[in-house]
Amino acid sequence: MKKVMTALLAASALVTLAACGGNSDDSSGDSGSSNEKVTLKFQSLAFQKTTVAATKKIVADWNAANPNIQVEYVQGSWDSVHDQLVTQFQGGTAPDIIQDESADITGFANQGYLADLSPYLSQETKDAVPQGVWDSVSSDGKVWAAPTLLQSYVVFGNSALLKQAGIATTGESLSWDQLQADAKKLTAGGKYGLGWGLKSPTATVLNLGMNFDAQFFEGTGRDATAKIGDPELEVPKRIHAMAYTDKSIEPTSLTQSGSDVLPGFFAGKYAMVVGGNYAAQQMVEQAPKGFQWEVLPPLKGTSVKQAANPQTLSVPAEGKHIKQSAQFIDYFMKAENLAAVGQGDWLIPTTQAARDAILKTTGGKNGWQQTLAGAGELTKAPFQSVENYPKWKDQIATPALQEYLANKTDLATLGKKLSDGWGQVNS
Repeated sequence: MKKVMTALLAASALVTLAACGGNSDDSSGDSGSSNEKVTLKFQSLAFQKTTVAATKKIVADWNAANPNIQVEYVQGSWDSVHDQLVTQFQGGTAPDIIQDESADITGFANQGYLADLSPYLSQETKDAVPQGVWDSVSSDGKVWAAPTLLQSYVVFGNSALLKQAGIATTGESLSWDQLQADAKKLTAGGKYGLGWGLKSPTATVLNLGMNFDAQFFEGTGRDATAKIGDPELEVPKRIHAMAYTDKSIEPTSLTQSGSDVLPGFFAGKYAMVVGGNYAAQQMVEQAPKGFQWEVLPPLKGTSVKQAANPQTLSVPAEGKHIKQSAQFIDYFMKAENLAAVGQGDWLIPTTQAARDAILKTTGGKNGWQQTLAGAGELTKAPFQSVENYPKWKDQIATPALQEYLANKTDLATLGKKLSDGWGQVNS
């Protein structure tokens, strides 16, 4: 792994370091002349050691090549970024460059807190990212962020246990029915087929719900209405059936985080886990010597679609250096740089060139072939256009799903809580 990262980061250093903003003229959002020395605060949410190192190298390379536009790395946290940004925007103290995710920035964009980057980003950046991904960070012809990395939910398997049970691990997709059958087959002798960290279940349910054409919302902004029917309840229903009918999901895992279930996976307590593909990096770092794991084909219901909820880089609308901030974002979006942070986080870069760079460097090993193969099926989900989604997620969906997955309520009650709860938070 160290050799892989070294190769990518070395490649990053060879890229042209000159900034490449989309406009040559200063904007009204910039103060002073183009020769004025400015310092931009970049609030990064990178948390894995490899990604922090890759991100800091990007900043260092930029600073070395751009003495008049210096970037200061500021460490943030995914756990607190939403509340922190609320305070920062209201107090006029937001950093010049903000890392977040598509689903979270919608509300800030609708409230006018984010700059439209479309006049500033280079054509190279615009062309490199598929339109379906741009749709997740734009509206009314305005672009609120540059999308950098994508997460998908995948099934990881203990290679030895799967082989012992005669379970196939190849193919274009893995149906939910087959996942359920495999998990049941692997459940025996006090061991379970599946461990699933669903302490915070909402993102998992909504993203994988797209396998069954789930919508959850109709409309956009504050005018959106809840849409909860059979497609939206299909994923929680299937998880519940595996946990309480088949008894193939280790029950404690349902109350744990995605990271918390890994020790049980390594110990053979369960043969498979479902989680964000970023967990692969933790497996590389934490798996005991000799433990072999693999990524199974993408889950499929009526399709293998999942939500394209990319990590994002944005600029405050009231920022004093919008143009310079966008120039750094352009640089961050270079294929070599996206490949470095993507490989560090084990996430999917939004550009094909960056994905190709990872595939070339890794040879598709350790699940990269399967992980990158699903990139084309990631698309914008309705919840990404809903202004009060973060509030609904935290106050309504998460506790309702937790209660259902703890077998304390039924499916109909879950559906009613999800639907009625939207009216409560969006009134």
